Amino acid sequence: MLNTRRLGTQGLTVSELGLGCMGMSQSYGPAGDRKDLIALIHAAVERGVTFFDTAEVYGPFHNEELVGEALAPFRERVVIATKFGFAFDRDGKQTGVNSRPEHIRAAAEGSLKRLKIETIDLYYQHRVDPDVPIEEVAGAVKELVREGKVKYFGLSEAAAATIRRAHAVHPVTALQSEYSLWYRNPEREIIPTLEDLGIGLVPYSPLGKGFLTGKIDESTSFDATDFRNRLPRFTAEARHANFALIEVLKEVGARKSATPAQIALAWLLAQKSWIAPIPGTRKLDRLEENLHSAEIELSAGDLRDIDRAASQVEIQGERYPRELEALTGR
Repeated sequence: MLNTRRLGTQGLTVSELGLGCMGMSQSYGPAGDRKDLIALIHAAVERGVTFFDTAEVYGPFHNEELVGEALAPFRERVVIATKFGFAFDRDGKQTGVNSRPEHIRAAAEGSLKRLKIETIDLYYQHRVDPDVPIEEVAGAVKELVREGKVKYFGLSEAAAATIRRAHAVHPVTALQSEYSLWYRNPEREIIPTLEDLGIGLVPYSPLGKGFLTGKIDESTSFDATDFRNRLPRFTAEARHANFALIEVLKEVGARKSATPAQIALAWLLAQKSWIAPIPGTRKLDRLEENLHSAEIELSAGDLRDIDRAASQVEIQGERYPRELEALTGR
């Protein structure tokens, strides 16, 4: 079984590895079979996962419905995180960001209904809205906490200064941001800020959108609907160059009888005791592979070896196209 970790200082405890559910509905090709996905979520619970991540924008909307249906039998055993902050047209198409207080309230009501729950355990602002002061956002979530509709407040891909401003209005329990061996930018300002304020970190894409599994190389082709086709870091040239990082993981993995994915996740777990990654998958064997990473102990020497070797690999390609990167770090 998995150990637990505490996020923030308000009392939220989760399994050391969670399950990111976005890819079940979007981004990585056509959505999976609903019955199979529900069975996978049940398998995760049976194996000790208590932390599940979704958002209204995933789908949009039907990922929350999937997660709500799957977790209904286990409601008292699990922590469900979801997110607000995007605007939609009448057809449900995303049209930009919106964190106006009235929109946050409406989004929360929608998420509660779709998830079939009375309280959202962890409610993140998905992306910072430059037109709404973060103090107003924190104040709106604070009201939802007072009303019992939300337990804990989170931010996603926010800048250090924004995190501090929000935290001054209402405690931020967790920040969700991309963090892995192939995207270490949070180490500059974000992680020191979180440590200073007592805020947990929930890394999404802890396996580099699948790249750190070692199963993707320059010859890999993606479904036409897979969003990795749009990512500069996933061009064939970038994948060829970035595979040097996989060789680092393979070398350490050979000593530990572990896969590259397991070493990548074990490395994250070793960084801080208040980090809880949320790798996503649609496959039971991949779920089990990911969860076994929690059993791998990396020594101080192992960690030095990984850092030393990884520092020699210059990752090629930006992680997002310009328009998506512009939504982060605000």
